[in-house]
Amino acid sequence: MTKTAKKALKPAAKKNASNKAKVAQSPNKSFRFSTESSKDSMKESILNHLRFTLARHPEKATQDEWWTATCSAVRDRVLDRFMTTQGVHHKKKVRRAYYLSLEYLMGRLLVNNLHNAGLFEQTRDALSELGQDFDMIADEEADMGLGNGGLGRLAACFLDSLASLDLPAIGYGIHYEFGLFRQEFKDGYQIEHPDVWMEKGCPWEVMRPNFAQEVQLYGRVEHHVDDKGAFRPVWVDQKTIEGVPYDIAIVGYGGETVNFLRLWDSKASSEFDFNIFNEGGYVEAVREKAMGETISKVLYPNDSTENGKELRLVQQYFFVSCSLKDIIRRFLEHHSDWSEFPEFNAIQLNDTHPAIAIPELMRLLIDTYRMTWDEAWEITSKTCNYTNHTLLPEALEKWSVPLFEKVLPRHLEIIYEINAQFLQNVVEAKWPGDGAKKQELSIIEEGYPKMIRMAYLSVVGSTKVNGVAALHTDLLKKNLFATFHELYPNKLINMTNGITPRRWLLACNPGLSNLITEMVGNQWPKHLDQLQGIAKFAGDTKFQKRFMDIKRANKQAFADFVLADSGTVINPDALFDVQIKRLHEYKRQHLNVLHILTLYRRLLNDPEYEMNPRVFIFGAKAAPGYALAKNIIRAINKIAELVNNDTRINDKIKVVFPQNYRVTMAEKMIPAADLSEQISTAGKEASGTGNMKLALNGALTIGTLDGANVEIGEEVGDENIFIFGHTVDQVEALKSQGYNPYDYYNSNWELKAVIDWLRSDYFTPGEKDAFAPLCSSLLEGGDPYLCLADYAGYVRAQEAVDLAFSDKKRWAKMAIINTAMMGKFSSDRTISQYAEQIWKLKPVKIGE
Repeated sequence: MTKTAKKALKPAAKKNASNKAKVAQSPNKSFRFSTESSKDSMKESILNHLRFTLARHPEKATQDEWWTATCSAVRDRVLDRFMTTQGVHHKKKVRRAYYLSLEYLMGRLLVNNLHNAGLFEQTRDALSELGQDFDMIADEEADMGLGNGGLGRLAACFLDSLASLDLPAIGYGIHYEFGLFRQEFKDGYQIEHPDVWMEKGCPWEVMRPNFAQEVQLYGRVEHHVDDKGAFRPVWVDQKTIEGVPYDIAIVGYGGETVNFLRLWDSKASSEFDFNIFNEGGYVEAVREKAMGETISKVLYPNDSTENGKELRLVQQYFFVSCSLKDIIRRFLEHHSDWSEFPEFNAIQLNDTHPAIAIPELMRLLIDTYRMTWDEAWEITSKTCNYTNHTLLPEALEKWSVPLFEKVLPRHLEIIYEINAQFLQNVVEAKWPGDGAKKQELSIIEEGYPKMIRMAYLSVVGSTKVNGVAALHTDLLKKNLFATFHELYPNKLINMTNGITPRRWLLACNPGLSNLITEMVGNQWPKHLDQLQGIAKFAGDTKFQKRFMDIKRANKQAFADFVLADSGTVINPDALFDVQIKRLHEYKRQHLNVLHILTLYRRLLNDPEYEMNPRVFIFGAKAAPGYALAKNIIRAINKIAELVNNDTRINDKIKVVFPQNYRVTMAEKMIPAADLSEQISTAGKEASGTGNMKLALNGALTIGTLDGANVEIGEEVGDENIFIFGHTVDQVEALKSQGYNPYDYYNSNWELKAVIDWLRSDYFTPGEKDAFAPLCSSLLEGGDPYLCLADYAGYVRAQEAVDLAFSDKKRWAKMAIINTAMMGKFSSDRTISQYAEQIWKLKPVKIGE
């Protein structure tokens, strides 16, 4: 029997007689639906769902059944508001924004929905009167497995802000059966397991089979002449897949506007071949069904194989095609004039994953709705917009022409035509006869095989292209899209990322939220600039104590979690040094490792070495095929094993790396953090949003002048942030001069010592070269992200951190200022800018 099955057999808690008495027996009468918001109404709804939805007696119900009943009771009220919202939008024929993203890192929804809907206290109290522990019930919820890192979490924050600002919008994505993966550590190695996030079902979603769409794949293109003598390509012999939508309501703060996220689940167009089944071919009979369902099976299948690459392309096209057909269906309910399409629809491509939307919309308009090329291009280019999320040229998505020809032959023709017209009509007009410029800007990259540059397709086919931080956008204009910027000087604009304060302060840090509300009122979750009101108390001793007492309580709660999770004891009075982000070389978790080893070595060589006790906290997953990132994870874990059990250093250093980092874990780590590690190589991080979440919760940043760190520094002031390292210009200069990591290795004895130490078998006795990939990347591999060049500056900055932490009044003041000055980084501000500058979208008040 599985652990989950055993757990399900246990009652939610051993209820004593008094608790049993609290549970009112559900009346033996017809179900009475209620959308009232009182405590008693919530209590009745929960009991009704236990009885009529789950067929369970309250005294026998398990914790996950109480969770399902509670979510169902909340969903009743949310869907009632959802129906009202959609009714108003439908009646007013509103302009909508459509956000297309391959991932949404939603986390848990219960607590967030309760806060946004104004039902938190009533529901908590209702469960208490029913003898249930609210926190234990909420902990039953699994994180929704729909995203990976910052890209997906940003999309989730944006959905929250769109609804909170009363902006009509719909998110589109994929209804993954399995998330990225569930991470486990064995002997320090990362082991990946399926992330079965829907094991208990998802009470928040509503299946919409009546809005299913069909998607065509593969086949070939025939060239016909229609009855009017016009040339018409015809896509034939395709394979058909069905997309079935599941809707998840997105509750705006205040609960008036409820938008939704529509996720597409793939199904075979026919379940199975009944004749083959009857003849005994059981496996063959369901082959098509299995292949159809594979498309939405897993988030980010490993694309190191040709089959993996093909599946990723199919995934992207599947959700884009379903979404565009759904958008068109909605448009045609109210409109017959296609020229109005851009007036009522704004499509945002979140990175290049949905870039296939541009040729797909062209195909639908030309092949299905019989428009001319010019008419279709006018509509498509006015409707689509593109957000770029990377400065790494190698991270820009490209697809091989042979793969495209196999999977989407008609779209390949359209892309070639888009490219030909772009080069002839736009590039040639700007730079007549300049073949080099045409080759540089061509959507088709020459080579073997030829490649389709999806970022270039996105730039050419969009009205606006935006970066996600001021520095990032400047670098896009200067480097990555420099020639495009010369061609389209008004197309590239900046939209600095933001985070929703509802989840990342109100819900995850109730102690600090209550203190802020006491000082500035209760409107700050929707007007984050009001946090500046606590800045005047930054030097007040009494306020500092209250602020830091809350921080310590959060640290104690995280220490309790670590003890229960791994058995490691950590000191809540130590400095909590946190680096939580996707494991990638450019984010430089290995630079953090070098600093840990530096301190460890100093302590071993000088037992009297003065430093504040420090707990290094990591949270990260590495892509399954990213061997070096996985080697860094193992290095952290093996160092932790030794450091945490070395009595010679008197607990001055601890290293903790809880497995399976996710949104729910971040909600524990962020309120507890003292120091926020934002140490990417300058010019590599587009923005970052973890830096914003940590600073909002009173953590001080140590970082390079990269991404949104620059803007955080501008807001909090140079004296309240720890900046180190080479700047973007200095990085470029260093590389152009011929960067040699051995110059730093040989000239810094402490750096050389820790790298040599890591190269030995000290941390893996009897296992030589365990970290050879990591060490080789730093030396023989050329140290592509300049860890060695920034090492000395990083160590000095960390010494400044230690000195500041020793001065408790100074640290408290700095922490308060960081929280107070984060108003700019609300995703409400970001979305307001998108609405005004890109989507031309106006709020629609519900109930007016």
